Amino acid sequence: MALDAGVPRRVGVLGFGRLGQSLVSQLLAQGPELGLELVFVWNRDPGRMAGSVPPPLQLQSLAALGERHPDLVVEVAHPKIIHDHGVQILCHADLLVGSPSALADPTTERQLREASQRWNHAVFVARGALWGAEDIKRLDAAGGLQSLRVTMATHPDGFRLEGPLAAAAHSTGPRSVLYEGPVRGLCPFAPRNSNTMAAAALAAPSLGFDGVIGVLVADLSLADMHVVDVELCGPPGPTGRRFAVHTHRENPAEPGAVTGSATVAAFWRSLLGCRQLPPGPGIHLC
Repeated sequence: MALDAGVPRRVGVLGFGRLGQSLVSQLLAQGPELGLELVFVWNRDPGRMAGSVPPPLQLQSLAALGERHPDLVVEVAHPKIIHDHGVQILCHADLLVGSPSALADPTTERQLREASQRWNHAVFVARGALWGAEDIKRLDAAGGLQSLRVTMATHPDGFRLEGPLAAAAHSTGPRSVLYEGPVRGLCPFAPRNSNTMAAAALAAPSLGFDGVIGVLVADLSLADMHVVDVELCGPPGPTGRRFAVHTHRENPAEPGAVTGSATVAAFWRSLLGCRQLPPGPGIHLC
């Protein structure tokens, strides 16, 4: 959406967990000087906003979202919000997706791309805990990426798992691999713990959700830490040797927290980065 210089960008936030609370606090405190105006906050449990979000900013129903005339809607709730309401949001505003695991569902990704084109609104995807996202994106675009593997390890209490993985996290040894395989197969069972891997799949479209490998590890020694390893390599050169990179990221986290401390700060930078990217349809990593 093209905005006039000097006109504040109207921002709505969906979700008031730890990440949502941080974003709302920063938007209220710093938004005006940065050209950002908070126009609504929605949460599945409205009572959680009491005493923290001014009543005029509390949105009681997603159906009324358009009445607030947002320019950008920030989702930090759950992938289900993107599945169920992503298209509706794009009718009114650009969308910053904080739960990119939702795009592992091919139908959801297709519908978002179509709605983005139809309404000329952008879909931004926050990189979150993915270190080196821009480098991955550039290498992939140049045809220099052959494999990409993202391993996320933390204490079992930091997982919010579903299906067959739900019981496995707490019935294993000191360090156990809960899943290893294509990211697309992991996202439905770890929707809140696979977003870094989903961001990697979107950064490397030549591999995508089926080609990027995700590894989820339960480690009892990581009570206050999320550890993300990113390993990539290119095709063999004339000598048979390959370009390869391995990054290791240790992100402090409150015991049992889904989101690490550094990821909260990174998301704020993603929100600010949306203003610097060319507006228009499509899915953009930020």
